[in-house]
Amino acid sequence: MYKISTKQPGKCHPKEFKEEAVALNKEQGYSAPRAAQAVGVTTCLLYKWKEAFEDERL
Repeated sequence: MYKISTKQPGKCHPKEFKEEAVALNKEQGYSAPRAAQAVGVTTCLLYKWKEAFEDERL
């Protein structure tokens, strides 16, 4: 029997949403896990967004 994934493939967040999530961590003093939980994403994804903004890829 195959396991059905509940993960939503290709879910896309707008740039503004990503900016706000990163700002919670960088500007408002939230820890990365707390900021990620507040916006409903994984900590790993928040770190990817943070790195992308620092590299100006977003």
